Amino acid sequence: MASKKGSDKYSVLLPTYNERDNLPLIVWLLVRAFQESGHDFEIIVIDDGSPDGTLEVAQQLEKIYGKDKIVLRPRAKKLGLGTAYIHGMKHATGNYIIIMDADLSHHPKFIPEFISKQQEKNYDVVSGTRYRGSGGVYGWDLKRKLISRGANYLTQVLLRPGASDLTGSFRLYKKAVLEKLVESCVSKGYVFQMEMIVRARQLGFTIGEVPITFVDRVYGESKLGGNEVISFAKGLLYLFATT
Repeated sequence: MASKKGSDKYSVLLPTYNERDNLPLIVWLLVRAFQESGHDFEIIVIDDGSPDGTLEVAQQLEKIYGKDKIVLRPRAKKLGLGTAYIHGMKHATGNYIIIMDADLSHHPKFIPEFISKQQEKNYDVVSGTRYRGSGGVYGWDLKRKLISRGANYLTQVLLRPGASDLTGSFRLYKKAVLEKLVESCVSKGYVFQMEMIVRARQLGFTIGEVPITFVDRVYGESKLGGNEVISFAKGLLYLFATT
């Protein structure tokens, strides 16, 4: 496939739940990153019935940027991250798909780096990593950092995934590859990201990495609590047993 800027299109999937304050900013940053790098794009907003008016904000953004750039695909209620990606993918018209968080913890300025990394060796997946090169985390207390590092270390030891950051959710996929991975994935929520990388390695897909800085969310509540830690541990054991 030609890697000319003109022939490729990037669909950004943005699952949202109570992101009214963050959405205008993340969309503005995305639009700017794509316009500056000259790549064709669309932003697919998958709002899961946010009670805070996120969808209304998304509708205003659609008016500002146009329906070809802001594609609204809301759902009636909160149905989880994995299914949000499946839902968004069905509506994506790009041949590449970018997944990221809508809460400003992932900065769109890294997207052009993801794209050039992908083109370097025609990678199937490019994953943002907090644990290599200039990557890092800002705004986390020591406990969160230790949990994250510990989870990542444990995953490396048990699964040998061939990527340095498994629980991150800032990635670029070839659309066809993502469709295959989602088909073979069974996890939901937090573990979903980890399983995607493990399955990619299992199916022989190539993975490139770009160091990113992760910034803890500015507005709203973090979604990582004790339940996530437990489901992560269960998911890790499941993947260890089945891959």
